Amino acid sequence: MTESFRRDGEYENRENPYQGGQQHASSPVNPEWPPPPPPHQPTEPVAAPPRARKRNRGPVALLAAVAIVAAAVGGGTAYGIQELTGTDTVASSSTSTNVVPSSQKGTVAGVARAVSPSIVEINATSNAGSSTGSGVIITSDGEIITNNHVISGASRIKVTTSDGKSYTAKVVGTDSKKDLALIKLEDASGLKAATLGDSDGVQVGDEVVAIGSPEGLTGTVTSGIVSALNRDVTVSTDESQGQQQWQQGGGWPFEFGGQQFNGDTGSSTTTYKAIQTDASLNPGNSGGALIDMNGNIIGINSAMYSAADSSSDAGSVGLGFAIPINTVKADLATLRAGSTE
Repeated sequence: MTESFRRDGEYENRENPYQGGQQHASSPVNPEWPPPPPPHQPTEPVAAPPRARKRNRGPVALLAAVAIVAAAVGGGTAYGIQELTGTDTVASSSTSTNVVPSSQKGTVAGVARAVSPSIVEINATSNAGSSTGSGVIITSDGEIITNNHVISGASRIKVTTSDGKSYTAKVVGTDSKKDLALIKLEDASGLKAATLGDSDGVQVGDEVVAIGSPEGLTGTVTSGIVSALNRDVTVSTDESQGQQQWQQGGGWPFEFGGQQFNGDTGSSTTTYKAIQTDASLNPGNSGGALIDMNGNIIGINSAMYSAADSSSDAGSVGLGFAIPINTVKADLATLRAGSTE
C-alpha cells in the first residue's frame, strides 16, 4: 500500500485537502484552494495495466522480426524465403538453394527423386572400343557436363536420359587439364537442368548423394559423406590411354599420393584439387553428380580408388573423388567457346 501511494504521488494529495477542509469549515471556500478529490480518485492507479500490455507486445514483435532476418541471412535469401513460406525454390547457380521438396528435405530419397531426371548415361564409341559414363544436364536444351576421359577420342556419342529417351550428342569443348568436357544433345528440348551449387561451402562430414551409371546400371544412387577436401588427384590426359582402360572394362587410371591406381596413367598427366567422398563410386560413375542434401550439384565424380591388381576387377572401397562444381562453373565459358585442350 505504501509503495503504491509513493509511486503515483497520491499521499500528499490525500493529506492536504482534508486538512484544509477542517481549517475552513465555517468560512467561505477559497476559490484558489484545490477542491477535495472525488471519492473514486484513489482507484486511478489502475491505468498501469495498459503500460504492462504495451511492454509485452514490444519484445514479441522484436523477436519475430529478428527470427525472419536470421532465417534470411543464415541460409541465403532464397533459402530463407523457402523455409518461411514452405514453397520450393530453385535459385540461380551462384547460390545454395533447396531443390528438394520440403516434405523430403534432407533425405536420400528426396534428393534422388529431385535430381535423377538431370543425370544421363553416356555411351561413347571409338576405334579403340567403347566406354560408359555419366553426365549432368545443365541446360534444358541439352548441354551436358561430363569427364573428358568419358568421351575422349569418341567417334559417336549416345546419351540416354532417365526416362529412357536416346539422343545423339556432339562434343562442344574439352579441357583435359581439368578432366572436363561439354557435350550437346541434338534436337533436345524441355529437359530438366540440374542446379549447380557452391563447392566452396562444402565441409568435411557433409552428407552427399552420388548418381550415375556404374557398370551400365542407369540411375544408380549411392550416399555417403564428404571425407576430405582439396585432395591432389592426378589423371591421364592421354586420349588413347583412356580408351584402352575403358576397353578393358576398368576404371579411369589416376594417381594419388605418388601411387597409381586402376592402371598406368602414362606420361601425360594433369593434377586437380578434388572432393573426396565415401559414397560408392564404380566404373561408369565418371561424369555423374555428387549432390548435397538440398539437391545442388557440388561435384562431378571423376575417379575411384581400388586395391585390385587388375583394373577389370576394380570396385568401390569408399574412396572416390569429384571435381568441385566451382571448377566446372569457372571453365564453362571456355568449354562453350569450343576449347580442345
